[in-house]
Amino acid sequence: MANTANKKGISLNTHQCSLVQGASSGKPTRLKVIFGDSSLGVKGPDYHYIFSYVQGGLESLNKNGKEWMFRVPRPTFWRATTCNDRGNGFSRKSNMWVGADLFTKHVGGMVKVNGQEIPLPIQPNNNHFSNEEFADTIEITFIFETYTVPNTNVYVTYLVKSDGKIIVTMHYKGHEDLPQLPALGLRFIMPTVATGFEYEGLSGETYPDRMAGGIPGVYKVEGLPVTPYLVPQECGVHMDTKWLKITRNTTLNNTDDDGEEFSLRFEKADENFAFSCLPYTALELENATHHEDLPLPRRTVLLMLARVRGVGGIQAWGADVEEAYHISGAKDVTFSFVIK
Repeated sequence: MANTANKKGISLNTHQCSLVQGASSGKPTRLKVIFGDSSLGVKGPDYHYIFSYVQGGLESLNKNGKEWMFRVPRPTFWRATTCNDRGNGFSRKSNMWVGADLFTKHVGGMVKVNGQEIPLPIQPNNNHFSNEEFADTIEITFIFETYTVPNTNVYVTYLVKSDGKIIVTMHYKGHEDLPQLPALGLRFIMPTVATGFEYEGLSGETYPDRMAGGIPGVYKVEGLPVTPYLVPQECGVHMDTKWLKITRNTTLNNTDDDGEEFSLRFEKADENFAFSCLPYTALELENATHHEDLPLPRRTVLLMLARVRGVGGIQAWGADVEEAYHISGAKDVTFSFVIK
């Protein structure tokens, strides 16, 4: 079955799908699609996204000329251990998730245009497309394999709508022989330190077993505060969140006029979400025994969390977390949110 190209739009494997979008269709087109040798670009009036088949995700998210990605978003499975985790042995029992957090491998993917799957448009397939390709929606799924025993898969899907919204969906496939998880979600690393963030959810630092004192409302946080525990450890999670807006005023582009603030907004898709927004990864917190061991803040690390383990400590530091606040490695989990 031959691939064919249409100079006014997409038409690939016509027995499988008909994906023509362009000036001749008479329909307004908002997504310009650029099929590269190893990446796919999506362009609109004030945004440009690049998805890398090699890195396995959203390599560039550029809004109004400002770049938001320093690293491709990756599945995250680890939160820094607390004194309580160390006391009850949880971090030792579930230590394989550290390796998964660091070394999970991208193993494949698929692309849908206007809801219909097409052959992966990498070289030489991408040569069948023109430089004037348009679509109403683009959906790209990346498949990851965890380095755990046994291993499992995580699917991360980006659905780009015609207005530039990105609906992100992560699906974790559980396995009955995997240990409990410390956390489960996606990690975004942004190029510079945020000036702060605003969100609608519960006040203060909250965890699944530490929500009773949280008051619903809209809150603005200056900077990226790290809770000053004597030993750096897990901190900064906000539960039951409806939306989150992160603001920066610096970039890595020397031509930018630093000082002008710009923001990126995350919203719930169906259910409220949890998040943390810190200048450090979980592993950087894990490796520090004192705050002076932490590096100088250089990035913004956003965790969009489907699940996070409770912190416990009801009877004494060392008591296990109540079972309702565990995260089973055996159960499937699906999680969605929107980037605006």
